[in-house]
Amino acid sequence: MFDNAEKLEACGADRDAAIERFAEIRRESEALTANLTPEDQSIQSMPDVSPTKWHLAHMTWFFETFILSRLDPGYRVFDPAFAYLFNSYYEAVGPRHPRPERGLLSRPAVDVVAAYRDHVSAAMTRFIEEAPAEAWHVAAPLLELGVQHEQQHQELILMDIKHVFSVNPLLPAYQAPRPQVRGPATPLAWAEFLGGLVEIGHSGSAFAFDNETPRHKAWLEPFRLAARPVSCGEYLDFIEAGGYRTPEFWLSDGWAAVREQGWEAPLYWSREGGEWSIFTLSGRCRLNPVEPVCHLSFYEADAFAKWAGKRLPSEAEWEIAAEGLAVAGNFADSRHLHPRADATAAPSDEKPVLRQMFGDVWEWTASPYIPYPRFRPAAGAVGEYNGKFMCNQIVLRGGAAVTPAGHVRGTYRNFFPPSARWVFAGLRLAEDLG
Repeated sequence: MFDNAEKLEACGADRDAAIERFAEIRRESEALTANLTPEDQSIQSMPDVSPTKWHLAHMTWFFETFILSRLDPGYRVFDPAFAYLFNSYYEAVGPRHPRPERGLLSRPAVDVVAAYRDHVSAAMTRFIEEAPAEAWHVAAPLLELGVQHEQQHQELILMDIKHVFSVNPLLPAYQAPRPQVRGPATPLAWAEFLGGLVEIGHSGSAFAFDNETPRHKAWLEPFRLAARPVSCGEYLDFIEAGGYRTPEFWLSDGWAAVREQGWEAPLYWSREGGEWSIFTLSGRCRLNPVEPVCHLSFYEADAFAKWAGKRLPSEAEWEIAAEGLAVAGNFADSRHLHPRADATAAPSDEKPVLRQMFGDVWEWTASPYIPYPRFRPAAGAVGEYNGKFMCNQIVLRGGAAVTPAGHVRGTYRNFFPPSARWVFAGLRLAEDLG
């Protein structure tokens, strides 16, 4: 990702385009927070959630730390204390404020964080315009990594503020209600794949994170993949069949989480008077049985698959199935910010078409997040970006309704701990052929 000469040349070919892209991504981050009060932006509702203003500052810290402070001799840091406050997990860079205590930072205030962003954005623009060729050659791939990093945090801003609002008894809405597609559920169809010796992983000169490489061979047995994600109505059948009370469907750690945390339904679901509702970024609304189920842990996704007599796909199966499909769907740019039912889906007696592989919900796979064969992390602190997390995480694929459009690919490997529920994650069923 960081030492490919063709990528470096492509990144550095047009500085005007780089400035425009940088500014566009920065504006999008600020647009996402436009309706939030300073109080909204300061809350940390659980250890995995970060306050909105922390995200805004950390995204800025990334450019200041990895580009400006290293490569621009004339740059002056905005506030030396921010190196400690807004480092996330980069041990090679220095000590950092504990993650579970980010919500204790009443200072710096939101307006100071905004001034910090303005300071770094202006310095970055000057640097891109004026940096000597040698410095720009080093900076260009880091700039692309930085804007991709900012897009990841744009998704986290939406994930996190949803959780923040969900624990407020007033149940505030991030945005006005959005129209929903309601109607009869599409019958579940299956696409068949012959398997065999395949290749997965990123190739070519376009940007990809290092964990998507190197491209390598994998062997797949013949399999079938569901043509759409599992719906809320189908998951409700699992609940009503006693799925959360039946230990044989659950992995040991999952069953322990069910008992210890009192799980009875996906996160943000609630039942009153026999009717189910869900909390969304547009407030609480009646459960829509035909939209993809969301906010499941890996344990819940795996338990549902076992109950249904199926399984989760491996990440290699998912990637091969997605090969050649357009990376298009319900992403954050729609501003729906919630999974949508597929109004265009229709049953077919011929070859089923895979739908909603991209957008709507991240899809849990059965694959642990481990390095691909011959993987080598980049040298220095940026090598900590992905490689250090290749343990005790599960891979998700496809993007979600809060993922920035254009950010994901068929090879994109997202990852979270198996217990994570605030992620916009659902599932798609798979089964063996023959």
